[in-house]
Amino acid sequence: MKKYRTETDLIGTREIPADSMWGIHTERALENFQLSGRAVHPELVKAFGAVKLACFRTNRQLGYFPDTQKADAIEQACAEMAAGHLNEYIVVDSLQGGAGTSTNMNVNEVIANRALELAGKDKGDYAFVSPLNEVNLHQSTNDTYPTALKIAAIRMIRQLEQSVLALQEAFQAKEKEYAHVVKIGRTQLQDAVLTTLGREMGAYAEAFNRDRWRFSKCEERLRVVNLGGTAIGSGLGAPRQFIFRVVDNLREITGTGLARAENLIDNTQNADVFVEVSGMLKACAISILKISNDLRLMASGPDAGFAEIILPEKQAGSSIMPGKVNPVIPEAAAQAAMVVMGNDVVIAQAAAGGNLELNQFMPLITHSLLESIDLLTNATKIFRVHCVQGLKANEEQCRKNVLNSTALITAIIPVIGYEKASEIVKKAKEEQISVKQAILDSGAINEQILNELISPEAVCRLGFG
Repeated sequence: MKKYRTETDLIGTREIPADSMWGIHTERALENFQLSGRAVHPELVKAFGAVKLACFRTNRQLGYFPDTQKADAIEQACAEMAAGHLNEYIVVDSLQGGAGTSTNMNVNEVIANRALELAGKDKGDYAFVSPLNEVNLHQSTNDTYPTALKIAAIRMIRQLEQSVLALQEAFQAKEKEYAHVVKIGRTQLQDAVLTTLGREMGAYAEAFNRDRWRFSKCEERLRVVNLGGTAIGSGLGAPRQFIFRVVDNLREITGTGLARAENLIDNTQNADVFVEVSGMLKACAISILKISNDLRLMASGPDAGFAEIILPEKQAGSSIMPGKVNPVIPEAAAQAAMVVMGNDVVIAQAAAGGNLELNQFMPLITHSLLESIDLLTNATKIFRVHCVQGLKANEEQCRKNVLNSTALITAIIPVIGYEKASEIVKKAKEEQISVKQAILDSGAINEQILNELISPEAVCRLGFG
């Protein structure tokens, strides 16, 4: 048994372990691109398998693979990659030069060697199944790679949408649970008017509802692909019938409503669609960051802060301060959101940095976009499961804040007028009594009317009259 096999490329020859599922192009990429230390995203690999399967089936339908043994082996290898069974062999770094060529060649070599294995041939017997002449037939990195990215992103965004929906529903449940809890509403972090905890939770739910709507728009943008355009979108080297049929096969394989771009040149050279999608992801990240900070603020203290809500206790908060419990889940979700916002800047720069007929920074766009989707999916899940679902209202503290805040006065202005209300606030400060006591001492209204004016129903009423 030979320990090595010799493979040749434009640069020269290399000794490859005889049983290796990849070849010389992958070996060179492993040497050249020790950058992120992270492999190509598994969903991109599966999507690449679907793209290769669509291309192969199209070529087979057009009569390019009359050898049934070879054809069946290649088709099965493509299907295995599409199912995620060959992920471990796609080993190149996620970040790489060459617009993704190293990923495409890693895929081609693995499919070829797996097909050889299935056909009972030695790995590296490219005279029987060639990574370039057969697995990559009528294709280019420049149409297969971005197409695979769009499929992977669509699949992952669908999962993200479900996670955001679950988070939205968790906030809606809290909206109902705490509809009766009247609390201080604040502007510029200062006491303003009365609101309810339920209304705050409902507003958070609405923010995530908008994010869900945006994600449906993401899919619309990503459905248009340049597969069949080969190197620059001109279809160079591919039969006309291949170009017309290949996306139909891909649509059937993926079950996704993909469409061939009307202008393949444009779809190959311009990456603005990924900037647009990233912007929608960033909007969700902003919602997470804002809301996580709100919850941290409302839970602050608990003895010397707002203490209006109580977050689930997840772990000890300090190695030096006994009894301290930190809001670690909102903090973790917030950090994920910040990374997504940073990735949005990276994607914008990478898309703008493309030159002429191709964007050479597609690997960076891919790395950042798929990372953002993963982070948002994970962040919304832990935010829901470990924070929102277990969130509790500190009703006693909310009531105490209401009765002692100048926000209480705002609720009775329609009855007593602004000037009288101002006098009451001044009296409360001078005599160092609660605002409620100052109101009752003034004789402007009695306690029954006051309670009616600050009831949940009154607080939530749209206007007065």
